[in-house]
Amino acid sequence: MPNILIVGASRGLGSSLAKQYALNGDTVFASSRSEPEEPAKNITNISDIDVAKEDAGSKLADHIRLSKKTLDTVIITAGYFGTESFDEPSWENEVRMYTTSSIGPVFIVHSLVKHGLMAKGSKIILVSSESGSITLRHESEGGGNYGHHASKSALNMVGKLLSLDLKERGIAVGIVHPGFMRTEMTKGVGFDKYWDDGGAVTPDEAAESLVKFIEEFDIESTGEYWAPRGPRDIGTAEAVLGKKLSTPLQLPW
Repeated sequence: MPNILIVGASRGLGSSLAKQYALNGDTVFASSRSEPEEPAKNITNISDIDVAKEDAGSKLADHIRLSKKTLDTVIITAGYFGTESFDEPSWENEVRMYTTSSIGPVFIVHSLVKHGLMAKGSKIILVSSESGSITLRHESEGGGNYGHHASKSALNMVGKLLSLDLKERGIAVGIVHPGFMRTEMTKGVGFDKYWDDGGAVTPDEAAESLVKFIEEFDIESTGEYWAPRGPRDIGTAEAVLGKKLSTPLQLPW
């Protein structure tokens, strides 16, 4: 069965992905900053992994090497969202968002590949957001939340560049918007007031769609930016892209 690494698996989408892959019988490595509350079948927990720290990649590689396995799929879903406005930008929040979203993944992927833990045919999925699409930003949404949007745009660029670096090795890199979710993260920044009107789904629902998408994703689509659940929760999609949009939906940069 496939070997799956979920980076950022303590809650939300990462936790749901780990559980779904484990139920499928896959071998799952689930990383988080803290110890899990309880062990689960088919899941090996790797704690003390902070994507915002330079040593996250080397720590992960050391753990995976001890298992004497190579990885078929790596999903990096760790994130942080600190709200900002033009009147109150936050230097600290922006640095943390950029480091977690777009700097950390470079070093994690570098360590895993350089340690021989990803072979030809393996996949790397970077969990971004439609909020990182410059094209989809619209006057109706206004500005603000600079670090959130721009760090996701930076992650999209990272994904594209990694896809170019890794294509000759046969490693596919995908960038995804998994959906607007009913999570503690979105609730914590006050976005729960948009859950119903915005079509927010549970992490389990988003994970189910993403698992199906990843199964079909391969090197032919490497470097592309997708919304596996389509446009249903992207408020500006029709205004910018028009009607009768497909699912899954390839997103514009």
